[in-house]
Amino acid sequence: MPQNEYIEQHIKQHGRRLDYEERKRKREAREAHKVSERAQELKGWRGKQYAKKRYAEKVAMKKRIRAHEQSKVKGTSKPMDTGEALPAYLLDREESNQAKAISSSIKQKRLEKADKFSVPLPKVRGISEEEMFKAIRTGKSKSKSWKRMITKPTFVGEGFTRRPVKMERIIRPSALRQKKANVTHPELGVTVFLPILSVKKNPQSPMYTQLGVLTKGTIIEVNVSELGMVTSGGKVVWGKYAQITNEPDRDGCVNAVLLV
Repeated sequence: MPQNEYIEQHIKQHGRRLDYEERKRKREAREAHKVSERAQELKGWRGKQYAKKRYAEKVAMKKRIRAHEQSKVKGTSKPMDTGEALPAYLLDREESNQAKAISSSIKQKRLEKADKFSVPLPKVRGISEEEMFKAIRTGKSKSKSWKRMITKPTFVGEGFTRRPVKMERIIRPSALRQKKANVTHPELGVTVFLPILSVKKNPQSPMYTQLGVLTKGTIIEVNVSELGMVTSGGKVVWGKYAQITNEPDRDGCVNAVLLV
């Protein structure tokens, strides 16, 4: 490894901060305000150069949006006029004018990547940090309170190992860890006890998603190989997404509806 890549090496070994995604999102949201402030402050030649740069960026963005809209054009095009008579069997045939035909599987992957699901619970109640975390006092005289214990059920993977006690900032109690969920298939009308594979998205916060917190409205991935579902190509479906519909901390179990 080159000697300049020590930051990348540290990220690979120790990961990022728990609130990295949230801080990044806020930084990007503030960028528009900073750009506007800079445009108002700069005067003279620097102001002209900055305005020219922003104008070029806006033009490029509009071109990209226009190209994206044109790529979705579907319909029929008129046959090319070559001056020759068409045979009878070609008269009622129309040429397809589909700029970019995207298969259903690629569309599904794009929707999953964008976290756009038609979920049974589109809105859920917000949970405050005071409700989610309990402060743990440590030290000889119990004067330090930098540790937090999660009060909601969580999911951790198979090979999960706790960090050393003196270095563990967020505690996930083993009594509140869930490994399986009661998943209901909306079309078949059956409920199956399936193992959880991962936590895809928690609507409360990206940090809760990384910690694997299971709350109402969370999207989880479950192992549906027992249901015998197959794709159009004949392959067995291994994992599928489901949304939690109950409050696991009150019921003591996880109930979810499969997203089909």
